[in-house]
Amino acid sequence: MQIDLPTVVFALVAIVVVWKLRSVLGTRGPQRPPFERPMGSGFASPARPAGGRVIDLKAAPVDSNNAPAAPDRWAGFAAPGSPVAAGFDAISRADPSFAPAGFLSGARAAYEMIVAAFAAGDLATLARLLAPEVLANFEKAIRARVVAEQTMTTTLVSIDSADVVEARFAGPVASVAVRFAAKLVSVTRDKAGAVVEGSLDEVVEHLDVWTFTRNVASRDPNWQLAATQTVR
Repeated sequence: MQIDLPTVVFALVAIVVVWKLRSVLGTRGPQRPPFERPMGSGFASPARPAGGRVIDLKAAPVDSNNAPAAPDRWAGFAAPGSPVAAGFDAISRADPSFAPAGFLSGARAAYEMIVAAFAAGDLATLARLLAPEVLANFEKAIRARVVAEQTMTTTLVSIDSADVVEARFAGPVASVAVRFAAKLVSVTRDKAGAVVEGSLDEVVEHLDVWTFTRNVASRDPNWQLAATQTVR
């Protein structure tokens, strides 16, 4: 039988090519679609302003798998089935990095900074921590103090408690209200140094509800104080 040499050569080449393709394709796993965002990546933090400290009220990302949320996932911060728990659920769906423990830690730091900045008349710090309407009210009080040539000194003795009393999400804005129980010593003096309000010897208990808000669609991870209410 006569062997057709060209046919044999082409057949061998075809076998080699198929083997090469199979070896290459067989080693590749599923490919990620272009521009797919990894789960739980959250938003990038902006550059911090020079010379100032920014309070980030976000915490490390929580578990972002697809398992059903445990009914007691907010234990220690909200009772299962409560309005606060429902608010936490809504906020965490929009912002998977939200966690009450980290939020409250940042809220405490913000409380301390805002109290100190108001007493010192530090509008630059207040501008980073307060929403525009609240900032306007604080600025008005500071300007009045300057016009009257008065100075204020405030010492935060302690923050005895900080509890979330309300949590809501009205897309894209998340809102969390915190009731602070704190002790402060505050005194206001005139230009001659005479005390016109408060006392350096009196510790005053304060109970206030501060509401912090954040646009979760923004790349800025920081919450701002949007409302204050004195309970007593």
